[in-house]
Amino acid sequence: MAVIGIVAVSQDLAIGKGGRLPWHYSSDLQFFKRTTLHNAVVMGSNTWRGIGKPLPQRLNIVLSRTAQIDDRPGVLLFRNTEEIMTLSEYLNCDLFIIGGEKTYQSFKGLINRWIVTRVPITVDDADTFMPEDFLDGFELLITEEGDEGLTIKTYGRTSES
Repeated sequence: MAVIGIVAVSQDLAIGKGGRLPWHYSSDLQFFKRTTLHNAVVMGSNTWRGIGKPLPQRLNIVLSRTAQIDDRPGVLLFRNTEEIMTLSEYLNCDLFIIGGEKTYQSFKGLINRWIVTRVPITVDDADTFMPEDFLDGFELLITEEGDEGLTIKTYGRTSES
């Protein structure tokens, strides 16, 4: 079981605006679906509200210290990363950390691979960003050219980190 951060970032490291993705690239959404299908996805309550429904054919895990969510099949609410990591020991799939900013930060030391889609724009008035150092301790493993000008890069944790 791997803990994988998956994120799309603009040139200025934006990942969100008003609780939503600040762009729409169908090829990125298709890649995200293909990559996370039949796995567990972990998201914060803001990301959960932005998506608005469980992602099909995935175990949806919402991480929030305070939020309440409606009881739905395939959706679990946890209050801390330790509870999620305990659950992950019993899962027969990978754990994808899908956002937002606080959730990525919560899993910073636990993520052993990043899949980063580089979006070829800057975002005016973005309100959610990845930190500049989020890939410190990781090395580039694979670069793929995607459709619509997107570049997908996979990073693995270095042995020193």
